[in-house]
Amino acid sequence: MRLADDNNAIASKATHQNTLRPTPGSRISVAPMMAWTTREQRYFMRQISRSALLYTEMVTTGALIHGDRTRFLAYHADEHPIALQLGGSDPAAMAECAVMAETHGYDEVNINVGCPSDRVQNGTFGACLMGEPQKVADCVAAMKARVSIPVTVKTRIGIDNQDSYEFLYSFTRAIATAGADALIVHARKAWLSGLSPKENREVPPLDYARVHTLKRDFPALPMSINGGIVDLDTAAVQLEHVDGVMIGREAYKNPYVMAEVDRRFFDAHAAVPARGDIVANMRGFIADHLAAGGALKDVTRHMLGLYHGQPGGRAWRRVLSEQGHKKDADLNVLDAALARVEPTEAVA
Repeated sequence: MRLADDNNAIASKATHQNTLRPTPGSRISVAPMMAWTTREQRYFMRQISRSALLYTEMVTTGALIHGDRTRFLAYHADEHPIALQLGGSDPAAMAECAVMAETHGYDEVNINVGCPSDRVQNGTFGACLMGEPQKVADCVAAMKARVSIPVTVKTRIGIDNQDSYEFLYSFTRAIATAGADALIVHARKAWLSGLSPKENREVPPLDYARVHTLKRDFPALPMSINGGIVDLDTAAVQLEHVDGVMIGREAYKNPYVMAEVDRRFFDAHAAVPARGDIVANMRGFIADHLAAGGALKDVTRHMLGLYHGQPGGRAWRRVLSEQGHKKDADLNVLDAALARVEPTEAVA
C-alpha cells in the first residue's frame, strides 16, 4: 500500500500551499469530549499544562449557523492553544463555520469523523463519514479555501466491517490529498450499531501498530494517536512512531497526569505545578464565574479528580460533590474541600 506517487503528490501540494503545519501544542493534546471539555474544564486544564493543545466539545454546524454562536465559540484567552471541533458534512456549512473559528481566534478547526453515537449518525457526521471519504475531502478542501488556520480530521481506524488497512489508507489518502493539515486517529474501529458510545471506547481492540504503519505510509502528514493512553511514559513511547499523542478520559478522571507534560514534551525548564497551586489559580476564575451568575458545580465538577490517589482525595471529592451542587455554594466549599487534602494550605 505504500504508493510513492500518492505521497509525492501530497507532499508537493503541502509545499505549494504551505500547509501540513502542526498546530502549536499538538505534540500532546487533550481529546474533545462531549459534556466534559467545556470552557470551565479547559481553563482548569490550562492551570496544569500551559502547552498541551486543548479541544472544545464537538459543536455542530447547525448550532453555529442557526444558534447562539457567541455562546458556543466562547473561551478564555488563557486557553490557547485551543482547537474547535466541528460536526457536520456539508462543505459550504463547514467552511462557513471554519471562518467563524478563525475569526474568533481559534488555533485549529477539527472535523469529527470518529463519534459513533446514533444522534451524530442521524446528523450524517461523525464516524459514519469514514464510509464517505470524498465527502470529508470536500469539506477539508472547502475549509482550506476559506481559512489559514490548520484544518485537521479526527477519525477511527475503521467502521463496522470496513476495517481493513486498505480502507483506512484510502480514507487517509483522500483527506491528505484535499490538504488536511493533520490526522488524529483513535486506534479502534467503531461499530455504528450494536455498541453504545461508551462500549465503542472500550470493546473494539486497540491497534496502535496500524496507526504506526499509516504514519510510515504518509510521512508528510502530521499524525497523532488516540485511545487507551493513560500515562506519559506510554505517550513517550508512542511519540517514537507518530507526531502527537491525544489523551482523553485519563486526563479528565486523573487530571494531574498532565502535570509533567510541559517539562517532558515542551520545555525542560518548565515548572511542574503543585496541586494546591492549581486550586489557588482557579479561585479568580471561579469568583468571576459566580459573579456572572454561574454555579460552583459548573467548575468544580471538572476538578474532582485532581487529588486522585492522594491522602484525603476521597474527602476532597466528597465535599465538592455533596456541597458544590447547592444553589448558594461558593468559594467556601472549595476551601472546605481543600482543607481535607492541604490542611496547612493558607487560603486567600
